[in-house]
Amino acid sequence: MSSRDDILKRVRAGVGKDDFARRKAVAEAYMAAHPRGPQPTLSNELATRFQAKAEYLSSTVEQIETMSDAPAAVARHLASLSLGVQAVATPDVAGLAWVAAGLDVSGRVAVDADKVGISGCFCAIAETGTLLLLSGPASPATVSLLPETHIALVPVSRIVATMEDAFALLRAERGSLPRAANFISGPSRTGDIEQTIVLGAHGPCRVHLIMVKG
Repeated sequence: MSSRDDILKRVRAGVGKDDFARRKAVAEAYMAAHPRGPQPTLSNELATRFQAKAEYLSSTVEQIETMSDAPAAVARHLASLSLGVQAVATPDVAGLAWVAAGLDVSGRVAVDADKVGISGCFCAIAETGTLLLLSGPASPATVSLLPETHIALVPVSRIVATMEDAFALLRAERGSLPRAANFISGPSRTGDIEQTIVLGAHGPCRVHLIMVKG
């Protein structure tokens, strides 16, 4: 038997152990009982902290009162950058009154030709100015990853303090992880070439956050 076959045999034996359920239960019990590590001290103004950190990461931010105001806010943003009126949206926000705001918005997965993607978010993290987006039929990941411009609708009520709080909320509301959980902290960037930061290297070059108060 070759070394490769020997290694794979041991891997298969380990994965297939009969006590997998017990070992999983032990691990989950440890995670539930284990205290969190050091946490930053944040004020109660989570929305203010989130906006400041998001802007530091090169996102642009606007605040609106209710979700019904979102189409007009998106239209203003697109007009300010001369980005046209067409966009693709995740199905969970595709039912808003986009036509009344003069926009042509399709609720579907994004393709290479789409220039603007509009999404909701599962929650936002004040500590780092980060969005947490979960993949699923109502929230395909392509909408936030493929277009050059990503616009996210962020309910202020869904802003949590830390990443640990985000995972706790995910476990409480969903029970298990979806196929993909994407953390988005501003536009895509790289410093690989001469240590010069370039936006839009691996995803959107613009991220605009619309914070919904009500």
